[in-house]
Amino acid sequence: MIDTHSHMFDEAFQHDLEACIKRCKLANINKVILVGFDHQTNQKAFDLSKQYDLFYPTAGLHPCEASKEYALDLSQLNHFVKNHKVYAIGECGLDYHYGKEFIEEQKALFKGQIELSIQYNLPLIIHMRDATQDTYDILKEYQGKIFGVMHCYSGSLEMAKQFIDLGFYISLGGPVTFKNAKESKRIAQEIDLKHFLIETDCPYLAPTPYRGSRNESSYVSEVAKEIAKLKNIEVSRVEDITEKNAIKLFSLEDEI
Repeated sequence: MIDTHSHMFDEAFQHDLEACIKRCKLANINKVILVGFDHQTNQKAFDLSKQYDLFYPTAGLHPCEASKEYALDLSQLNHFVKNHKVYAIGECGLDYHYGKEFIEEQKALFKGQIELSIQYNLPLIIHMRDATQDTYDILKEYQGKIFGVMHCYSGSLEMAKQFIDLGFYISLGGPVTFKNAKESKRIAQEIDLKHFLIETDCPYLAPTPYRGSRNESSYVSEVAKEIAKLKNIEVSRVEDITEKNAIKLFSLEDEI
């Protein structure tokens, strides 16, 4: 299995990172996409990937990083990607949950990262919160030039199909295991496995039965189990197909 969205560089893992890595290997998780979201975490993800062969780093700027200095931030990100081996641009996107004070800066920062993904032929990892239509509209402008994943997807089934048409995988995480996650469960049931990735977004959004505690990459197995249950198929099929999808998306063929 592959956890396609992890933040195991977070301080939440500072005392037991080695133990978490061991639990990943025991759970047959052989690769973890370590997702950066600002200049500091981009570097942390890269450094950890040099320390442990389990990790594959990305580099991006979260929409909550948007400010009047977005052009300078994009220049710094470009320099980082040019000089470091990363496997995706992101996480990036739009987040209106806490308000729209920097909405235009968010859009500019997002578009700049889309253009970097095209420049370096890298997939995008999209963060989208309370901004579905704007996210879709911006991605639509670049249709045919971009590909990637809708990380921890929380939109509707109908919009999921539209993002798939743009060339994006739908990634499900811990929330699909929650009892009240009706739309996520519907998406898991109705969309073909060839369009899915699985993730944890750890240390956040721990799946049932760990809900409320720190999440970790080994728990991605619970996401696979839930999808298998919803589709009434063997969990091994979910594991195998989502792993193949991740290998294809992040160009990990040579890393096997």
